[in-house]
Amino acid sequence: MNEQGKSDRVIVPVKSPNKAGKQPVVEGMEGSALAKGNSSEQNTRRIQGRERVQNALGRVRQVAVREKKLKFTSLMHHIANVDTLREAYFSLKRDAASGVDGMTWKRYGEDLEVYLADLADRLKRGAYRAKPVKRTYIPKADGKQRPLGVPVLEDKIVQYACVMVLNAVYETKFLGFSYGYRPGRSQHKCLDALYVGMLTKKVDWIVDADIRGFFDTIDHGWLVKFIEHRIGDPRVVRLIRKWLKAGVMEQGRWKAVDEGTPQGGVISPLLSNVFLHYVLDLWIQHWRKTQSVGDVIVVRWADDFVIGFQSRTAAERCLAELKKRFEKFGLALHPEKTRLIEFGPYAAANRLRRGQGRPETFDFLGFTHICGKKRSNGMYTVVRRTAKKPMSRKFQEVKAELSRRRHEPVAQQGKWLGSVVGGFIRYHGVPTNAKAIQHFRFQIGRYWHHALRMRGSRKRVTWERMYRLIDRWLPPATVCHPYPLRRMGVIT
Repeated sequence: MNEQGKSDRVIVPVKSPNKAGKQPVVEGMEGSALAKGNSSEQNTRRIQGRERVQNALGRVRQVAVREKKLKFTSLMHHIANVDTLREAYFSLKRDAASGVDGMTWKRYGEDLEVYLADLADRLKRGAYRAKPVKRTYIPKADGKQRPLGVPVLEDKIVQYACVMVLNAVYETKFLGFSYGYRPGRSQHKCLDALYVGMLTKKVDWIVDADIRGFFDTIDHGWLVKFIEHRIGDPRVVRLIRKWLKAGVMEQGRWKAVDEGTPQGGVISPLLSNVFLHYVLDLWIQHWRKTQSVGDVIVVRWADDFVIGFQSRTAAERCLAELKKRFEKFGLALHPEKTRLIEFGPYAAANRLRRGQGRPETFDFLGFTHICGKKRSNGMYTVVRRTAKKPMSRKFQEVKAELSRRRHEPVAQQGKWLGSVVGGFIRYHGVPTNAKAIQHFRFQIGRYWHHALRMRGSRKRVTWERMYRLIDRWLPPATVCHPYPLRRMGVIT
């Protein structure tokens, strides 16, 4: 029963479980390959199971849309369901690192139905136990190391199943300017929203904000309270508590964790979005409606967000109040990565009049945003260029990998480099960034040429031959994204 005395198990007409994008989340797995050894019977079972999962989540979503303040008190049966768990299993990465138990995706799939039936039974009986997360570290651009958590495969399966169910509830609640790790929302849609906001609204000041150590400092107590605003099923809340308190294994030793969610956990992005929905999104939405003077735009991707203001006074007041707001919930803005800068159609003229030089720039989602002018009419526009750090980091990765692959056949090297260049162009190929993607392709060609010359072959690799190899294997550097105003106009 819910808080209004009504049952949340309501029989309603079935609709698509996800309206956030062109294709429902679970339907996005249509083309996934089966594990080796799985029969056609299992394939049929999976297709039928997916339809049942879609129908069930569709009913949950419709109730969430209709009852804005309803608490869902009966959701566990959707998670502890073999069909949902099977869909979660096939949604995971096949080659992902294994957790502390060493179980791989392929090995689990060799006896999938038996494993899933046992897992569903343990979830129903409350006998499921979350295992510690294996902690690893990856280097960051500033020389520090970022901790990553690798859960065991079964925890990943249950977490993904939980995310599928909770998305049906929260996707109807999250605000429009939140883009990170949400179905049907990409980084380019987030970048387009920022671009359109800066061009169509009166924005003259930008707060480029970053939360210091966000994923490592999330307060578990507040997070559970936020979850309980909408989720009234104690079994689901208890499940989330198990993952938060499972601890980490580092160098063979178990360590308790009292705050934060492991970066790398399947459910961490959703939990972080729930936390920031209550701490930041609802607050800034209320603030700009009741206290702001002039236009205010907001765009958020996970813990990285940008706020645009018409007046400097409003920007400074909002930033000061935001710091106090974060302190209440155990968060803090990064002092070095959070800045208030003058950015807009009048920034260049104002700074020139004060003798301060060109307007400052800011980085967001791998792009440096610059105050610029259109070539056609000289009017103000926002120029987006690939940020220096991501490009430099990618160059270092390619050089190291080329050194390792130096003695592979040329065709094999070309195929791999083509995928690298193609991926870079697909992400960074936005208008006003043509020079950057051309530079990237040219540099990759230079690194490849150097690697071929270092193979010790007597026959020298001439640039004439190199150009033929580059043209054959590396995709052309072409802008593949439309202007944001055009794309956003089509979407809306």
